[in-house]
Amino acid sequence: MGFSSVTSSSNGSHEIHSKPKSGTALFNWYIVWAFLVVLAFLLYTPWLFLYSSSSNTHIFQNPCTVISTTSPGRIPFQGDLREYSSSWNALVFRDSNPQRPPLKIALFVKKWPIGSSAGGMERHARTLHRELALRGHKIHVFTSSPPQDRSPPDQTDLNLITFHFSNPTPGGNLNAGEAWDQFLKVNRTLKNTEGKELSEGMGEAGFDIIHTESVALTHGRAMGLKNVVVSWHGIGYEIIHSDIVQDLTRNSSEPRTLDLQKALTDRLQRVIAEINFFPSYAHHVATSDSVGEILRTVYMLPPERIHVIINGVDEGLFKPDESAGKKFRLKYGIPAKIPVVIGMAGRLVKDKGHPLVFSALQTLIESNPRNPNFFVLIAGDGPWADRYKELGPNVKVLGPLSTARLGDFYNALDVFLNPTLRAQGLDHTTIEAMLCGKTVMVSHFASVVKSLVVSEDFGYTFSPRLESLKKGLERVLEDGKGVLEEKGRNCRRRAEGLFTAKKMGAAYERLFLCVAKGIDFCKYPLSGED
Repeated sequence: MGFSSVTSSSNGSHEIHSKPKSGTALFNWYIVWAFLVVLAFLLYTPWLFLYSSSSNTHIFQNPCTVISTTSPGRIPFQGDLREYSSSWNALVFRDSNPQRPPLKIALFVKKWPIGSSAGGMERHARTLHRELALRGHKIHVFTSSPPQDRSPPDQTDLNLITFHFSNPTPGGNLNAGEAWDQFLKVNRTLKNTEGKELSEGMGEAGFDIIHTESVALTHGRAMGLKNVVVSWHGIGYEIIHSDIVQDLTRNSSEPRTLDLQKALTDRLQRVIAEINFFPSYAHHVATSDSVGEILRTVYMLPPERIHVIINGVDEGLFKPDESAGKKFRLKYGIPAKIPVVIGMAGRLVKDKGHPLVFSALQTLIESNPRNPNFFVLIAGDGPWADRYKELGPNVKVLGPLSTARLGDFYNALDVFLNPTLRAQGLDHTTIEAMLCGKTVMVSHFASVVKSLVVSEDFGYTFSPRLESLKKGLERVLEDGKGVLEEKGRNCRRRAEGLFTAKKMGAAYERLFLCVAKGIDFCKYPLSGED
């Protein structure tokens, strides 16, 4: 697969500048985009919470009113995968194909996950590229060196993947220039070992696919390269939505902070910038159905360059295990008579919704202080950890847990609560809990209700208001263990069929083959896939 070179500045900056005909033209263009984005939010935000008011904590009064594209067998598809607008997770790809060539894949990612503090994007990078390596593809990762007080990648990663570390910038970001220079060197080596004639610029062969997690590979360097695939784990449009949601949690007597006012202005400029530079990337993976729709309609990218693949998690680690759950409960002293165990995981910070949860739990406990009919387990740390400890013995903060122990944690729960106020991306924790067979209670964001929790059969949602969350928790307690177990079984079936590492890996593999090797792999179904 050939791809052309680009010229970059010495400091690694790759902004795209265009000179307007006049200052007035630039101003008018900015006003038009600002108006369109604000109008979209005015129309979109009321719809988002239409079915999740404080009086209705289930997702839909009628689950049939909204159809998720992420449903196995929803629409039989035949044709060119580049024209398929729904989630690739619902398609069936062959695990073994004698015609499938091994690919040489370069990954750019800000950090490689180490320990229990890894973010969702980094965990996605590891899960996906481990799976691709197990499928026989050669993976080279270009990322920042781990801090001196942290261990290097674990031996499993080192056995499967080749790492190229660069010193991070003072701000902790990937040193884009150094990582790119490393990439060029490795790419030349690959071409040389294949016996290809080297030439000025990028030449032929070398890496088949360049994959970047968000903007780890800058758009200036991606521009003109036909084999670049970017996975978006949060875009500016979603971040504006997050700001709006967090403002909804503000007490009406409190003034809107200057920081938030400035942030909203800055976010709008970011969306406009993204609309301008996103076309520099050849192919886009939307990690939720809603982001796929935003990229098509608001960002106006060509539909054939947008591909929806929902994140998957390791099905070997996250699976139902009743025995492990009982041992976990026993270890942390949860009384056997407790009707419902609620769990949360992640950073205990404001934008993850923890002030809201604290107030809701405090109200419920105060209504029955001597005998609360629930127990709360919290896996994570952050500023709200000490506040949760104030709620008494029925709320226990465990601190961060390793990935291996998280599976036991989920199995100890009756319901998993994800109260995040961040609309961007899909939290892995929700998928992990579903794969362990647990019902979930989540913030009512389009990314969640269009891709994961598509009906009340799988759990509960709430709007970012105290009364809505409180009523949602009351409904969970009223429904009780029997209803929660049934919803949990539904979650398990859905996640097992759609959101495993194996399903995600198969979808990315076919996309990469389509991009790198052409039309034969863009057809669906191939023999044995129908």
